[in-house]
Amino acid sequence: MSDLEPRPEESLCESSGRPGPRAEFFPAREVPLGGVRGVTVFRTLPQRDLPTVGAWCFLDHFGSGSAANPEGHDIDPHPHIGLQTVTWPLDGRIRHRDSAGSDVEIEPGQLNIMTSGHGIAHSEYRVPGHVSGHGLQLWVALPDESRNIAPHFEQHRELPEFRMPSVDGIVLIGSLGGVTSPATAYTPIVGADLRVRAEADTELPLNREFEHAVLVIEGALRIDDTPVEPGSLFYLGSDRDSIRLHDTAGAHLLLLGGEPFGEDLVMWWNFVARSHEEIEQARNDWEKHDVERFADIAGHTPEQRIPAPPLPGLHLKPRKRRCGVPHD
Repeated sequence: MSDLEPRPEESLCESSGRPGPRAEFFPAREVPLGGVRGVTVFRTLPQRDLPTVGAWCFLDHFGSGSAANPEGHDIDPHPHIGLQTVTWPLDGRIRHRDSAGSDVEIEPGQLNIMTSGHGIAHSEYRVPGHVSGHGLQLWVALPDESRNIAPHFEQHRELPEFRMPSVDGIVLIGSLGGVTSPATAYTPIVGADLRVRAEADTELPLNREFEHAVLVIEGALRIDDTPVEPGSLFYLGSDRDSIRLHDTAGAHLLLLGGEPFGEDLVMWWNFVARSHEEIEQARNDWEKHDVERFADIAGHTPEQRIPAPPLPGLHLKPRKRRCGVPHD
């Protein structure tokens, strides 16, 4: 997974504490990734006023409608530092290859999670015969003590099910309602794919120490007293023991949450770092084909590597977070 924008904006996040309960919408940004297929995704993280939800710092919904590319897309080799990539296909099949030696296919109900650490390169291609390509791609920022670890990859073909009256789901990472995923997490976090049954009226338990957000993928419902439809990210803030889900026709949603990230981040292109200098060094290492940091991927030629865009003409530094700022 990659941010393929030819002129990516910097996404800078100043650390913050628990914001208290909120109910705010952040619309998806339609992002054309270019290429011969005119790939388009719908991005709800980062937002200018809400760069992170817990350690979640990036969320793309791809292949999600007629405005997006209905046949999916191939992503050539590109680098990452300082993050975990989380790939969750909703249909189709994806082939993942990386510089740590992984070469796997993933299908709906299975999770790929790649920890970049100091540096990794990977590619994601459609599997022939499975061209629909609809799913979610996310990043998790690594905390300072883990962000330079050795890169590694894991795939989970079976994930724990979350069940309660009127709600069925899968816990992708972290814990929800006593159900814990085997996926490796480096900060307290949760990500869950939930399906709310028709005519539901139920309480979904939350960790009050976390901030949370919901992306409705399909259908519509009310969360507490607020109607929530597909597309926008609905930010719930923190200090909630639960939310009430009301539904009449059935809905599919993604729940994200985690302890508010207590470190300043500088994000640009495919890198999550702490300073402009770290971003610049990672970009230079990728451009000069530093195989000690970004090894070649078996089955790809050097010519397939996605070139890094030019850095913006400013010094990247953390910017004050405007949403989810703690109450006085």
